[in-house]
Amino acid sequence: MRILYVEDEKFLAEAVIHLLKKEKIAVDWAADGEEGLDLALKPNYDAIVLDIMLPKISGLEILKTIRERGVKTPVIMLSALNEVEDKIKGLDLGADDYLAKPFKTSELIARLNALTRRPPLVDAKVISYEDLKFDLTNRTLNSIELTDKEAGIFEMLIKVPGSAVTKEQILAHVWGSEAEFDENYVEVYMSYLRKKLKALKSRAQIKTIRNLGYKLTNV
Repeated sequence: MRILYVEDEKFLAEAVIHLLKKEKIAVDWAADGEEGLDLALKPNYDAIVLDIMLPKISGLEILKTIRERGVKTPVIMLSALNEVEDKIKGLDLGADDYLAKPFKTSELIARLNALTRRPPLVDAKVISYEDLKFDLTNRTLNSIELTDKEAGIFEMLIKVPGSAVTKEQILAHVWGSEAEFDENYVEVYMSYLRKKLKALKSRAQIKTIRNLGYKLTNV
């Protein structure tokens, strides 16, 4: 499991992250709302743990934005306020669960496990970008069938067109815990996907962002 943890209290975050990692839960930490929003929009996480009170952008604003943009990642909201009104507002905006601070990390882990065991929400069967239609069910790009690895990579790119996805994110999402892989695998599969876009004579292209990763953009 990989989660995004958005929390501005450094010592609390470090303690929680330490315990989560002992349970084999990978964690990306954001210390303010602006960074948290940027990461939350990426298709890299099994769940998001999101504090309400954050610098720059509040947790509720992050939640509202990602839901408006179609991000279905389960979200657990955190708040020291423990007010019914805040809980209702968070749930109305699309939160999946709510945990009052201070909390026991064991309870957070239990709730994360429960959330990630739930069947995924029904999402769009086809994602469109420019002249491309990616079928999530049949794993096809327009008329071309993709391999599992190609489809996994392309799904990440087409869900966030114009935004960079790093090699590390692709490896974690597509290859996961497979014993042997390296960054060259990503380059090889990017080459395969580019050839298929060329065969389709698409206006879209996969652009390499130096020292960062890749993004799907228009020509």
